[in-house]
Amino acid sequence: MKLQKSFKLALNILLHSKLRSWLTILGIVIGVAAIVAIVSIGEGAQVSVQERLSGLGADLITISPGFDRASGGFRGGFGHGRRSETPSIESKNLTKRDIQAIKSIDGIKYIDGVISGSANIFYLAESSSGTINGVDPLAWRNIVTTELEAGRYLGPSDKNVIVIGNRIAESTFKQPLTLNRAVTIEDRLFKVVGILKEAGGFGGDDNRIFMPIDTARNILEDVGREKFDSIVVKVDNPGLVDTVLEQIEARLMISRHVSERNKDFSITSSKATQERIQDITQTFTIFLAAIAAVSLLVGAVGIANTMFTSVLEKTKEIGVMKAIGARNFDIMLIFLINSGMVGLVGGLLGIGLGSAISSVLPNLISGFGPGGQLKTVIPISLLIYALLISIIIGMVAGVIPAYRASKLKPVDALRYE
Repeated sequence: MKLQKSFKLALNILLHSKLRSWLTILGIVIGVAAIVAIVSIGEGAQVSVQERLSGLGADLITISPGFDRASGGFRGGFGHGRRSETPSIESKNLTKRDIQAIKSIDGIKYIDGVISGSANIFYLAESSSGTINGVDPLAWRNIVTTELEAGRYLGPSDKNVIVIGNRIAESTFKQPLTLNRAVTIEDRLFKVVGILKEAGGFGGDDNRIFMPIDTARNILEDVGREKFDSIVVKVDNPGLVDTVLEQIEARLMISRHVSERNKDFSITSSKATQERIQDITQTFTIFLAAIAAVSLLVGAVGIANTMFTSVLEKTKEIGVMKAIGARNFDIMLIFLINSGMVGLVGGLLGIGLGSAISSVLPNLISGFGPGGQLKTVIPISLLIYALLISIIIGMVAGVIPAYRASKLKPVDALRYE
């Protein structure tokens, strides 16, 4: 029997059992649509995370005092100069000696020693508190990952000037803090020379005030002349981060006379942070897609049930075809194509429905987390795989009924009532 004839007969079976076939197809539609919608949301979430994390800089390494063994030394790492509240080993401040120890490591482009602390801020008869970061202007302007919205970065000759985060400028005070305005920080007057763009979540610079480190030492309490709260290192190439990180750790352990047992510093990289969060997002997407795939299994059971019923209904026709020379393979092929068509139609409709849901969701949900917008991304590969899976599931579900149909004896099939 020609393949074209098999297709026509399979299509005829599908068209002459409309209600039952469409109810079966509905199960496939729901399963495929759920997978497409969920995976597209997961892909969109990964893109959103990547966009937010890109502001951290994949080529940055942060060294902090103190070491938390419970978390393998990872104690945040998103912000610069963040103090640890409960390190398991007593914190010992970083010093210029530590910078000198790592300065000669190959692959390091810039090193910025940072001090940080809280200070009172006064502007237009209003007061607030903010996080002050004292930085080396030359190194910081090449390390900072947040772009300017207005003004400029700190310069080497600057003293009583500051660069502020977007939230400090927009929402800390009733009146926006604009460029070239003067603010009072710990009874000292400062001029705003730069305002950073909004950095969003993940420890951005929105709530920080940056000033030259020598000036910050004069206004922050309990800050020594030679000590740092953190050291930020920028490497030549993000691909060198892991190598440079290991060399920094080895150098500091020697210079600080510590071992793994009594290590008193932590090293984190933005690259490792990005990889962790992306892995979590991807795992969550796979988990949700696996749940959605259960409905595909239900659809497969429906296809098998429909095919068994079709075999019973077409028993006499099978007997006639065999009597006029149809082979077992021909009969099996007809029913396999029929079940594959059910999967194909269900897959196409499911892809359409899932894509529609993915397109509508961002409009229905205005926000996605703090400062974020829900995004959906539908890769072409997802649609291809979803269609192939639905066809394969349809054909696999139809194997046993098709095999049983092919094994019917012509005499028994013609006698069937």
